[in-house]
Amino acid sequence: MNDNLHRFIGLCMKAGKLAVGDGKAEDAVRRGKAYLVLISKDASANTEKKYADMCSHRGLRLLKAFGDRYEFGRAVGREFAVVAAVTDKGFSQRISELSERVGK
Repeated sequence: MNDNLHRFIGLCMKAGKLAVGDGKAEDAVRRGKAYLVLISKDASANTEKKYADMCSHRGLRLLKAFGDRYEFGRAVGREFAVVAAVTDKGFSQRISELSERVGK
C-alpha cells in the first residue's frame, strides 16, 4: 500500500468517516451512508462476493487493492481489518484518486 494512501485512510478513520468491520461496513452500505467500500486482498471469497453484490446493487465502487488484512489494519489503527466503508464523499473521492495513482 502506498504511504500517502495509507496515511489518508488513517486520517479518514480519525475523522470518524470510516466504518470498519463486517457489521459496521454492511450497515453503512445498507443504510445508504457509504460512498466507497474498501476490502483487503486476502478477504475470503464469500466476503468479497457479498460486498461486490451489495456495491453493484447500490452503484458503489469496491476497491480491493489494500494489501493484506494486517496492512489494512495498520492503516486504520487496528490489528487487522478486512472491510471498511467510507462514509464521506470527499474522503471517498480522494481515496479513489490516490488508489488510481498507486495502480499506475
